[in-house]
Amino acid sequence: MCHHCVIESVKEQMMSRRDLFRTAATGAAAAAVATSLPGTSALAAGHGTVADMTHELHEGFPTYFGEQQFFFEQKFNFKENGFNLFEMRVNEHTGTHIDAPLHFSENGQSVAEIPVGNLVAPLCVVDIREKAAANADSQVTPDDLNAWIADNGPIPDKACIAMNSGWDARVDSDTFRNVGADEKMHFPGFHIEATKMLLEETSAVGIAVDTMSLDFGMSGDFATHYAWLPANRWGLENMANLASVPAKGATLVVGAPKHRGGSGGPSRVIALV
Repeated sequence: MCHHCVIESVKEQMMSRRDLFRTAATGAAAAAVATSLPGTSALAAGHGTVADMTHELHEGFPTYFGEQQFFFEQKFNFKENGFNLFEMRVNEHTGTHIDAPLHFSENGQSVAEIPVGNLVAPLCVVDIREKAAANADSQVTPDDLNAWIADNGPIPDKACIAMNSGWDARVDSDTFRNVGADEKMHFPGFHIEATKMLLEETSAVGIAVDTMSLDFGMSGDFATHYAWLPANRWGLENMANLASVPAKGATLVVGAPKHRGGSGGPSRVIALV
């Protein structure tokens, strides 16, 4: 079939469906409003609001290696073709994204193999903003975890423990990567001893950071990546808006991609609060 014929066929199908959509519009619109309001069955677990924990992905989004990792090209446009369609090319570890176990292991779970039940988790937010403001090389330590437990009680089963360093506010500036005179990046992450504590003393399924790496920027050995991910746990990097959710009580929902054999991928991450 010729290229022009394909476009005309798509247009005809779109037009033929419009009447069907109009017929269902009244009922569908009512249903959509009902499910989007706070306190509905969609939030029946006792949550009242939904928070977006995801940065908007674009071609200039900062990356660990400092090079562009997201490419976005329009293939069809509404004015000429009657519909919009874009083609994306993206490094798996770009923007707000998930690290699957396979990322730092020979045969760990791919992103498609992560059990879906592990992608919905109680969220525990460890606030290290004060010390991160004073020292960009700060890390989440066992002392930080113990302080969280003292204030909030035991870490729930199958939880995600997130570092709130306040770094998400820097995402549009060079201080997000924060390369120093030593040509090394300086930003917070999880200390290996805190990582080991979570592995040994909890059933946590994930850890999350509002920086570009689970390990702090100065890391030369990726100790936290190598300890955490091969245990079939996942990580989230470049989280947004952690200051908008409480230290405990929220439920994290990770909209991870599901491509076969993937080591991770950009994700839409939300919190039910």
